[in-house]
Parts: sequence; C-alpha cells; structure tokens
Amino acid sequence: MLASDAEALSRLDERLSGFVQGNVRSRGAISIRPSDCSVWDGNPRDVPGLSAESCRSLIDSIALEDGNRIPVLVRHNPTGSDLPYQLLVGSRRRFAVDWLNHNGRPEIRLNALIVELSDEEAFRLADIENRERQDITELDRARSYQKAVDQFYGGVQSRMAEALGLSNSQLSRLLSLAQMPDEVVDAFATRDELRVRHSEVLTPLLRRPQQCERVLATARVIGEEQQRLSATGERMIPAAAVLARLKAAGKTASGVREVEGVIELNGARIGRMRNVREGLSVELLVSEGLSVRDLCSALEAAILDARAQVESQDDELDIED
Repeated sequence: MLASDAEALSRLDERLSGFVQGNVRSRGAISIRPSDCSVWDGNPRDVPGLSAESCRSLIDSIALEDGNRIPVLVRHNPTGSDLPYQLLVGSRRRFAVDWLNHNGRPEIRLNALIVELSDEEAFRLADIENRERQDITELDRARSYQKAVDQFYGGVQSRMAEALGLSNSQLSRLLSLAQMPDEVVDAFATRDELRVRHSEVLTPLLRRPQQCERVLATARVIGEEQQRLSATGERMIPAAAVLARLKAAGKTASGVREVEGVIELNGARIGRMRNVREGLSVELLVSEGLSVRDLCSALEAAILDARAQVESQDDELDIED
C-alpha cells in the first residue's frame, strides 16, 4: 500500500471511530461473502462504476493482508429480502474482496461489523467515508445530498448542513450542481469533469427561459460531438471548452442580453418591456387620468431596472471558469 493511501486510511479510521463510538450500536463482527449483502441505495458511490483498475491499490492491500483491515458496516436486511445483510459503508472493500474471490483468492472473506443505524445515521456515516475518496464525483455526491435533504431533513437545508458539518453556502452550491440538466451533464467528457464551479456559472443562465433554451440546445450538440469523439478514440472536448461554449450560448446575438420586465405605476401594471435586436421594445397601457410626467417617471424606472439586469448578467457571465 502506498504511504499516501495508508495516511488516508488512518485519517478515515479516526473519523469513523469518532462517529461509531458516539452513534453506532454494534452487534459484533462477522466474516461474510460479498454476495451475502446488497448495497444500500442511500450511498452516493456509483457502485456500477467501480472497476479493478480504480480499486487496484485496495485490491493489492487486501490480498497482502488476507482480508480488509477496516471492516465494512452492514445491517440486517429488511424482511423479505433474499440477502441477509445490507451494506451501508464499504462499497470499494466489498468490490475488492468479490474481485479477489473470482480471481484466485476464493478463501478471503469480507470482514464486517453489524450495526443498528437509521437511514439518516447511515447517510451521515457514509458521507464521512466518502469525503475521503477521490473516486466519488462532485455530481454523485451532490445528487445524494439532493435526495437526502428531502428524505432525512424535511427539505430544510440548514438542518442538513448542521448535521453534516457544512456551511449553508457549501450545501447550496452542491445542491445547485445536483440540479444541472442531463443535457449539461452529457456535454462534459465525464461526470467527474462537471464541478461545482461550473454550475455556479451555468445556473444563472438556466434560470432564464430563452437563455436556458439556447444553453440546452448547445449542450445537446456538444454531447453528440463527445459521443462521436469517444467512439473513434479521439481526444474529447475538455471541460473549459465546454463551459466556454455553454456560456457563449447564454448570450444573445450581438451581445444583447435578456431583458424582460413589467412597467408599474403605484403598484398597477401599465405596460411591459423586452429586448429586441435594435434595443428595447416597450408596450404601454395608457388610461385616462395618467399624466405624461407620471408615465415618464415609470418608464425611466423600468429602463434603469433593465440596465441593472444587463449589468447583473454581465457580472454573472464574467465569473472565472
């Protein structure tokens, strides 16, 4: 095992031990076959994406030590399941032992600790382990958080942030990433390349209907290009280039930004305005008793607001990649 891997495991041991001592009700250690347990669907890890290549260091370590040093955590499966246990933490260790069982080491067993944990406790424990792993994408982690905030915390982000030891802003940024449309996800060469910093740039564009339509249309084109490049073994479009094209799609022709708003006077709607190629198009509903002065004041306020929208959009589009 590499020194860096050993150091990471030591840090993980400490974090897991602290949680286990304070929260986990254990029923004892056992040795089981990997096939004895299903994987709990609350874990953010992309289990089908695990491979011998991505788990090579762990496979070699377990083979050398004749088993996994850090036990996986399992609980009894709900009544009616064909398998006796449900894996809560340790997907990589389970995969590694299973791979070894099918590749010359059938005697190795999966060391496991049976615990009593609620789904919310299991989610927090899995999160502790998975934050140490580089093979979990920001998108997978974000989507697991999106599911958990409703399932375990009543949709209250502040409760979830406190439970996980995150700031509200950190959690909000991850949840914004989780909401990226599939077209945008598929535009990037791999799921790992789509990061929180990208969603911070794209989210403001996706909130505006016309810009969103253009961004998604461009994302679909890029996604098709990525598929062709992948199929022919060519270098795929890097993340920075993808982001630049999506940002450009969020701008209207000739640099005109999206502006649309209502013109009001004393709380009553008297017209609306929207941008066109030549400038602003204004429609007014002029009723009797409305003075020209009042009309001009309302129109001036609407134009100033439109300028503020353009400046705000420019600021958002100028965010660093």
